Amino acid sequence: MTYRETLDWMFAQLPMYQRQGASAYKIDLHNTKQLAVYLKAPETKFKSIHVAGTNGKGSTSHMLASVLQESGYKVGLYTSPHLKDFRERIRINGEKISEKYIIDFISKHQSYFENNQLSFFEMTVGLGFQYFAESGVDIAIIEVGLGGRLDSTNIITPEVSVITNIGLDHVRFLGDTLEKIAKEKAGIIKNHIPAVIGRTTLETKKVFIEKATDSKSDIYFAEEYKGTIYDSDLKGNYQKENIKTVLQTVLVLQKKGWVINEINIRNGLSKVVANTGLLGRWQIVKEKPKVICDTAHNSDGLVVALEQLLEENYECLHIVLGVVDDKDLDTILPLFPTQAKYYFCKPDILRGLDEEELRKKALKFGLTGDSHKSVKNAYKSALQMSADVDVIYVGGSTFVVAEII
Repeated sequence: MTYRETLDWMFAQLPMYQRQGASAYKIDLHNTKQLAVYLKAPETKFKSIHVAGTNGKGSTSHMLASVLQESGYKVGLYTSPHLKDFRERIRINGEKISEKYIIDFISKHQSYFENNQLSFFEMTVGLGFQYFAESGVDIAIIEVGLGGRLDSTNIITPEVSVITNIGLDHVRFLGDTLEKIAKEKAGIIKNHIPAVIGRTTLETKKVFIEKATDSKSDIYFAEEYKGTIYDSDLKGNYQKENIKTVLQTVLVLQKKGWVINEINIRNGLSKVVANTGLLGRWQIVKEKPKVICDTAHNSDGLVVALEQLLEENYECLHIVLGVVDDKDLDTILPLFPTQAKYYFCKPDILRGLDEEELRKKALKFGLTGDSHKSVKNAYKSALQMSADVDVIYVGGSTFVVAEII
């Protein structure tokens, strides 16, 4: 198969949560463990850092990768979902996995995947872990896909487990309280492996302390980090707490013998985009009018992003908004400013919420504007309606942002 045919097969044949939703969510790690045995345990052949959390895990993973790259290490980076190209999910020192490697891997193991009915995510985890093992990375940053305890990535024994924060998202799978979600994400904490926790609440902190105690694991809270805070090229206000999480994680790595100095940290945090290719986090794609894209898509992430948006200088605010159909709009839509012109649209995936349905729901919260058949049409209309002194915000879903950048 060609690369395009290989990807088409992967997307078409195998359930994928990002596109399909609930039917792709597996409730145990049996398939992944069996796959690891079949591939001869690639997850044991490289050091790793495991990163979970409701928001910020992608940014935190990229920052850690950048700092370790600046420290001279060969660094794997596994993240999801991708924005433009599947290969974004699997990188070494910022370089995406090759099309040839993907084609060869799928071709070699296709019958196994079909016979065992592996999900898209299980298969991709196998691909990433095998690639890192064969490439001889010094360390790989592994971002959890969904939850933690039952996520396919949770077969690794990392140097440190990182949990950025807990918010109400994916409640159908992870539970409908912060405590229940925290328990799922705490599932990445392994016996005798240190854990770094980002933002906490009273109920989530209790869960993490209990899990760390049971696991005989040292636990560190980034909120208590007292060292120097460095700037990053990632300019979203929400990155401030992610930076503290990264810096606390670096302290743990240094304690374990990883050689990372102050210059490495400073350079790593200031060159995240250049080093790792991160996209879609408070990304300025145009200056006149100023166009800001951000992948925040749940209430926990949107609160901070929209606060920052309202701090911008503009005459008129335009918002290109699209969501997927499992979002709790009653909690998300009230966060958006009523003093803006909206361009409602549907991201080009099966789970995209119909643009007219979104427009009608938004109207109940005082958000007014027109509906558009595609994200590109909505964005084009926003550009046409905007003056140079205006601001356009594109968001609501990772998949909306992906169609713009």
